[in-house]
Amino acid sequence: MFSFREVLSAFQAYGKAHHFIMQHKLWKWILIPGIIYCLLFFAGFYFVWGYSGEFVEYLTRLFHITEWVQDVESSWISFLFLLVAFSVKVIFVFWYFSYFKYFFLILGSPVFAYLSEKTESIIQHKDFPFSWKQLFADIFRGIKMSCRNIVYQTAAILILLLVSFVPVVGWITPMIGFFIEAYFYGFSMMDYSCERNRMNMSQSITFIRQHRGMALGNGIVFYLFMLIPVAGWILAPSYAVIAATIDLQNKKIR
Repeated sequence: MFSFREVLSAFQAYGKAHHFIMQHKLWKWILIPGIIYCLLFFAGFYFVWGYSGEFVEYLTRLFHITEWVQDVESSWISFLFLLVAFSVKVIFVFWYFSYFKYFFLILGSPVFAYLSEKTESIIQHKDFPFSWKQLFADIFRGIKMSCRNIVYQTAAILILLLVSFVPVVGWITPMIGFFIEAYFYGFSMMDYSCERNRMNMSQSITFIRQHRGMALGNGIVFYLFMLIPVAGWILAPSYAVIAATIDLQNKKIR
């Protein structure tokens, strides 16, 4: 289970993050990765939407579905065929939405690690010495953690897909899926602080599981940000990092 108090604390941390950004003029660290996020997101969306359509066309040619629909000459059959083809493209897009964040976390791990470090250094009034060796170690750690979370999230989503076919119970699976995605995103945001405090991956995983409410709350607000076109997409990634770092200052993570 998780603590609702920790979820609420994670929500409030976003407000604190906004004041922190304004006070310390961190906008360049918000806007630059945010704009890159948007550009990559749109480029990937264009690629996935276009090639998912080609994939659907390939399947229809492979199984001669198009010819069959034309031979039947039924407007209803044609409509259902178009609906199924569109649904397949939408499923591809949903999978893209789900996994793009991990791609961006891997790509942007140096920036996010630095932003989390800078936030903590300002709060604690101390400097963390820069090291290329540590930077590459942080990047490698971020990649390993993202890959680990991808595997766990994929397993959870596949189980949910099976459960979704169960009457009544299956109706709540979309909401559960949302919470799963939110948790794993918040997990990644918290791990930057855990790593900086010399926790290995096993220790970080144990700590975050003990405070899963913080991870869930951080991820929920991130996805609410993503409902705001463009502006939300630009602000969400860096706000999530800073909010998680601020929230963790109240926890003993050493």
